[in-house]
This record gives sequence, structure tokens and C-alpha cells, in this order.
Amino acid sequence: MSAVGLKHLFTSPMLNTFTLHFFKDLKTFQSSLSYVSYSSLIYSLTDKREERRNCLECIKDLALSHSTTQRIVLASDGQEASLIEQLSPSHLHGLILKSDPLVILKDQLGKLLNESCRTSDSMISPRNMHRVRLLSPTERAILQFMSCGFSIPEIALRLDRNIKTIRAHKFNAMVKLGVRSDVGLLDAGDILTHFPVADHRTPRFLSTLHS
Repeated sequence: MSAVGLKHLFTSPMLNTFTLHFFKDLKTFQSSLSYVSYSSLIYSLTDKREERRNCLECIKDLALSHSTTQRIVLASDGQEASLIEQLSPSHLHGLILKSDPLVILKDQLGKLLNESCRTSDSMISPRNMHRVRLLSPTERAILQFMSCGFSIPEIALRLDRNIKTIRAHKFNAMVKLGVRSDVGLLDAGDILTHFPVADHRTPRFLSTLHS
């Protein structure tokens, strides 16, 4: 979602009390963390793979270094949201679809940003942790190797398995995750590789949004 799109969302009465801040790149945002206290960060995941990976890394780092900051992710579609929900134990306070109608986006953001007493633990619930465990160690390793650019023959060599076995594990991972292409598996691998932090601390909500 573009900066213009986010600004439009925050014109609604439910959101116009918050102050929005935009950053042209992750480096600029990260440097600001040393002197600005943010209450909430909204991450709009991009279709560009490298930028999306950097964004996942940033969320992970923020969960460790600034656990009091609310973290909300805007996913491109249902599949991307499902993969984040299934594969990452990192605590998120909100996971919203950019493809939802505008009225729903405003309502969901408004509820999240105005919610001060209750947090959403959907990302670390037993249901989702069970989904994470559905992938075997070999399947997880294959996805992470794929994320790092290894081919199936190279993965087979590194795991000391034959190519047919690796392809079978890859197919099983696709079925379990509900993806139908290598692109979907790469997305899953990126989440496993760049977003693998567990955060069970209770966040503190502040009153002003900066993103």
C-alpha cells in the first residue's frame, strides 16, 4: 500500500487522531529509533521480494529491541497472510489484508490502534504453533535453502538425500502450506529464514502512531 493510500485511510474519524510518519527506507527508520519513541509500526509488505525480506527482518529486530511498540502487518493477499500466520511465532498485534474493502481496512486499523488493554495473541496461539510443527525439519530446511537461492540438486547434496526425496518433501510442504507454486514456497522460505523470532512479552500501547 502506498503512502497516499495510508494517508487516505487515516482521514476517517476513527483514525485521524493519530500522527503518521513515513520513511523512505529501512535505514532511515532504524536510525530514528535511537531518538524517537514509536507507539505503533505499520508494515505494508511489498511484492518486491528483497524489500519484503528486509521488512520481515526489521519486524523481527523490532520485536527484540522495542517490544513495547505495537506491530501491524498489511499483507498483500490471503495466501501471504496465511503463511505469516502459520510459519512465524513472532508476536504481531495485527495482520490485515490490503485487498479488503476500504471500510473494513479502516475498521480493523481503528480497532487495533485504539485498543489499549487487550492484545491479539493469534500469532503465538497453540493453534498456530501446531501449524508450524506440521512441517518436518527436512521440509523447513528445504524452504530455508530455497530462500537462500539453492537449487533442488544443491539442496539434495547439502542434505545428503537424493533429488527425488527432496522433491517429495518439497511437494509435501506445498500441500501442508496450501501453496501451488515455487513462488509461494519462496515466500514461505523467506518467512522462516527472516522472521523466526518468538516474542512472548506483553506490549505496552501508547497514544500516538508513527509509521
